[in-house]
Amino acid sequence: MRFQLLGPLSVTDGRDVVVLPPSKPTALLAALLLRPGSIVSTDRLRDIVWGEEHPPTAKTALQSCVLRLRRLFAKYGIENQAVVAVAGGYRIDADTGTLDLLHFRRLVEQATASGNDSELYTLRTSLALWQGALLSNVPSDLLHRDEVPRLAEERLRVLERVCDIELEHGRCREALVDLWEVTRVYPAHERFAEQLIEALYRTGRQTEALAEYRRIKGHLRERLGVDPRAELQRLELAILRGEDLGRLDAARERAAATTAPGGLLPTAAAAAPSRVPAPADQTGAHGPQALHTSVPASPPPPPPIPTVPGFTGREGEVDSLVRLLTAGGPREEAPRTPFAVLSGAPGIGKTALALHVAHLVSGHFPGGSVLVPLTRPDGSPRPAEEAADEVRRALPAVPGADRGPALLVLDDVVHPDQVRPLLTAHACGAAIVTSRMGLAALVATHGGTVHRLGALDPEQSQALLTAVVGRERIAAEPAAALPLATACGHHPLALRIAAARLLTRPRLRLADYTDWLLHDPVGRLSLADDPQMSVPHRLDEALKRLPPALAEAHLRLAASPHDPLTTARAAAALGLPEETTEQVVERLLDAGFLEEGRPGAFWTHDLLRAHARRAAGPSPGHAPALLRPPRDGEFPQLDGTRPAALR
Repeated sequence: MRFQLLGPLSVTDGRDVVVLPPSKPTALLAALLLRPGSIVSTDRLRDIVWGEEHPPTAKTALQSCVLRLRRLFAKYGIENQAVVAVAGGYRIDADTGTLDLLHFRRLVEQATASGNDSELYTLRTSLALWQGALLSNVPSDLLHRDEVPRLAEERLRVLERVCDIELEHGRCREALVDLWEVTRVYPAHERFAEQLIEALYRTGRQTEALAEYRRIKGHLRERLGVDPRAELQRLELAILRGEDLGRLDAARERAAATTAPGGLLPTAAAAAPSRVPAPADQTGAHGPQALHTSVPASPPPPPPIPTVPGFTGREGEVDSLVRLLTAGGPREEAPRTPFAVLSGAPGIGKTALALHVAHLVSGHFPGGSVLVPLTRPDGSPRPAEEAADEVRRALPAVPGADRGPALLVLDDVVHPDQVRPLLTAHACGAAIVTSRMGLAALVATHGGTVHRLGALDPEQSQALLTAVVGRERIAAEPAAALPLATACGHHPLALRIAAARLLTRPRLRLADYTDWLLHDPVGRLSLADDPQMSVPHRLDEALKRLPPALAEAHLRLAASPHDPLTTARAAAALGLPEETTEQVVERLLDAGFLEEGRPGAFWTHDLLRAHARRAAGPSPGHAPALLRPPRDGEFPQLDGTRPAALR
């Protein structure tokens, strides 16, 4: 079991999260966890639980609280931790595996000690542990006065360092995502305002940068009667003069001088020509012209790949992918392109994970990162040569210039033959392949690793909702986040759609939205202004990609009352021999329409099951499925034949 202190105080076993009710035992537990392994005096505990004017019976009542806390531990099966009575007070022991606060501090220590390109990744991992308003369910004025500000300051220091790293390496657009939020939560924090103004200016948004300076200046004068600090005033003057702030050019020079690991290289977006005028002393006969004659022309950067705002979760997969793609050693020792396959059901977050990792490892690929869709908008697969042409246009060769290794993100692959030529042609780089299929044949011939993505766990689901909706909104209803995540099936696309709807309805309560959603969890998970942001649309499209017989098999199995299914139960539902049923199940597993647990047991995700009911019924926009006995020879043709577009 694990205690979560960085948000509402809760207990989790990694699957389910229990937010503790506001009570005196909850306040007592928070006080002990804030000082793990240390003795907290009984006087201090009484002050925390009852306030500084505690009743005469507080000593006896404190012992009663400890007893209730021990009963709470027994209720949730917490056996490896205990409230220990010692002379003068109480103590609770914890480590990085049982308390998120210690895990956070350990990650920050590791990031500070690393001093290389893993620092940013490790710091972002530490920030992902924060899950909402600190101790929002802990009824203690003393803790909120003394402890919450101290903990919040630890997070702000880390966030400030993260934004510094992003700006140092030209990743201004990535920094803006964090800076917009934090400057609104902390409107008087001058350092964050300074970072936001710099990021806006360096992305060509001079007017917005000056408007932000006026905002912080007005706020400080109105609330505190002071002017902005000297650094902010110098920054405003530099913007008014049109000066180059210098960091971006410095990052480019470091990138050109070395390709050795040790610092994040600028992304393609950051490496684009700056719209900020150069300082006067860098123009003229001995300025850029002289520099140009001494440095060979560099290949043009590829277009930037999209960012994924508010990405959370998948820590294990992210760590594994980063290690795979940033492993050192010359390519001669590893002639095959290092690549990973991300597979899973429609909307499960394969592309988001690939893009997130691509940004994290961009410093190891000075040749750039390229996103290549392998499926057309109508769902048909693109031929390998067409995709190869797109890669050549994005990464054109320049005579006499070494582009360096590039990272390919090959998205929504239908068949291994779409990928093999690209891996061969770019053996000096690396690739991330996303597909609803497992692509076992590709892994068999070209190696690589496979990551099968499933639904998020409850903790990750709540973190995603918090990242998109905002900590304040979730903290206002801390007990409502988990039911909403459950109604979404902990499915990333569904969670993002639900969060987007909440953002556009600021007065809508999470609990009320969850109740409304449960009446039609599939049909109501869509956004009217974008057909692609729709669970039914995504699942309809995925179902159409299946051969008709396989699609009908999915509808039959999803309608089965058995959970989990076995091959024998599936054979009975399909009316097929078990040998043929095994082939059907394998194909549906490979396509992401079934999930596998223990060997021989599998099930259908709740959203897929609900969608199958809609697809099989006479609901508007869905033709009734032909749930008939299979024709002879219909299912045996499950031979993995390539789609016609690839033949």
